[in-house]
Parts: sequence; structure tokens; C-alpha cells
Amino acid sequence: MGIRGTSGPWQRVARWRRWVQPVSALLLNSYATQQVTKGLPCPALNCYACPAAACACPIGSLQHFVILRSVPFYVLGVVALAGVLVGRAACGWLCPFGWLQDLFYRLPLPKWRLPNRLTGSRYLVLAALVVLVPLLTGEPWFCKLCPAGTLEAGIPVVLLWPEMRQLIGTFFWAKLALSAALVAWMGVTRRPFCRWICPLGTLWSPFNTVSAVRLTVDQRRCTRCDRCQHVCPVDLRIYEAPSSGTCIRCLRCVRACPVGAVQVSTLRPPEAG
Repeated sequence: MGIRGTSGPWQRVARWRRWVQPVSALLLNSYATQQVTKGLPCPALNCYACPAAACACPIGSLQHFVILRSVPFYVLGVVALAGVLVGRAACGWLCPFGWLQDLFYRLPLPKWRLPNRLTGSRYLVLAALVVLVPLLTGEPWFCKLCPAGTLEAGIPVVLLWPEMRQLIGTFFWAKLALSAALVAWMGVTRRPFCRWICPLGTLWSPFNTVSAVRLTVDQRRCTRCDRCQHVCPVDLRIYEAPSSGTCIRCLRCVRACPVGAVQVSTLRPPEAG
């Protein structure tokens, strides 16, 4: 297999991202298709308990099978297929919670630039809250604490069904406080949930180095101007690690590079003869 790189056509594709993100959020919470699609894992972190959710959250499904002590071949297969094709691109293009982080970061607040050195914490969240603790307790603890679930399901359910308010207890208020703290963090730091917490992004991260579509940097043309980092939602200097597991393949760096050094590469079959 060979690798073919180009930036021109992908610069045009990147312009569509601002429309793809809200459309994806609407489709994943379209309600009308629930009867047909509710059992299908979606390519994003989107709470199954949301009243409008059209698909199942892969992490919620994964915990369900862990609690049953069964290997979730189907869920892992869907996640792996997306990863093999585009790496973490679903995080940058399709995830409603990722889009929400992008929106909150636009708020006129002081900004904190934090390094990506500790992004390995995602693996701890995946191992502990998604696998080990649910296995030992029989409860889906990541879903119980997930801020996406609180915002998409917990708050709407309480607002829509007054009888559910009688069930509110200390744990609900603790979840609300946790989500509020994270929302505040989103306003001052680029995509903190994606970078340090999200277990779904953790599953996709290793695929960034082997996916059919990936980023490359022509080091001879790159001037180290750091415009890529300036526009990057996860604060990467892409020329340092084009296949970084933190990269969400939003392609903003491809558009921003003034010399066209950042390119999208695709696998191609070997030429005959």
C-alpha cells in the first residue's frame, strides 16, 4: 500500500465542519428514528438516556456488556471500523459534546493554555470507570458521572417530567456540580473533556497512527509558525506529532497552514507492474 498526500481538496472539505457538527448533533438526537436506530452505537459520545437520542452511546453499551461479563464484539467492531478509517475524526466532526466544548470556548473569558502531557489520564478513566468499577459493582459508573449524560439526559428529564423531581437526591446535585465545573473549564481551556477524560476518544486514539486517512507534515516546508496550534481545538503543534492520539482530525490546521505543509494522506493500492 502507498500513501498519497494532498491539502487542496481537504481545505475545501474542512470548511464544511462548522455545518457538519450541528447537523450531526441533530441527527444523533432526531427522536423520530428511535424505533429503528436506538440500539445502534453512534460514532460519538451521545447519551442513550437523552429523551431525543436516536442511537446508543458506545461507552454506555460497552459498560452494559462489561456488567454482563460478556465481550462486546459488536460495539468494539463498530468503534474499530471508524478508527481504522478515520482515526479520531468522529471526535472532531460528529460528537455533539465535542461541538459543545467548541462553543463554550468561544465565550469571552480568560483562557488557560494547558499542555497535553497528561492526556494519558484518559486511559485511567477507561480502565477504571468504564471497565473495572462497573465489573466489580454491576453499575455503569461512567454513565452515572458523565457530564454529557447530565446535560443531555439528567437535566432535560427533570425539566420535562415533574414526577422525576421527587427522585432528586444528593447524588444528582453532586453530578450537577461536577458538570458545572467542567462546563466552566470548557470556557477557559480547549476541549478539556476530549483531552483528559473521554474514554471513547481513548479507544480511537491508537488508530491515528494506522488509519486510512491521516495527517502528515512536510517538514521541509514547515516554518514552525505555530498557526496550527493557534487554531487547534486540542492545542497541538501538529508538526511535532502528526499522528498524536490527541488529534481529533478537525483539519483546521490544514486550512490554517500558510505554506501548505500540513496535508491529509490517504492509503492507496500499489501500482501495477
